[in-house]
Amino acid sequence: MSLLSQLFGPPIPQLDASTAKAKLDEKPRPFLLDVREPEEFHAGHIANATLIPLRDLGRRIHELPRDRAIICVCHSGNRSSSATRQLLAAGYNVTNLHGGMLAWSRSNLPIKQGSR
Repeated sequence: MSLLSQLFGPPIPQLDASTAKAKLDEKPRPFLLDVREPEEFHAGHIANATLIPLRDLGRRIHELPRDRAIICVCHSGNRSSSATRQLLAAGYNVTNLHGGMLAWSRSNLPIKQGSR
């Protein structure tokens, strides 16, 4: 085991923005979990994302599907990395969107504004 793995645990599964977009276009569609704050979400999010702020994830984890893959997203990938680790520890099939909404936006992928 590497020193980094000993200190921080195993690396978490990551997807780049274009791979995440391709997966979101597949059937069955992964569950897209946005862990940012509501004002960030309303300013711009990926269509069909479900908002559960990271601070609420522990008490709302029961709302997540066990029978679908989950992709976690935040602004830059830091909060969603934390959420991904938490969900992996709870036995979910989960992947982090590397670079978050910043990477999604840089890839010129569609962003939806508003509450849904």
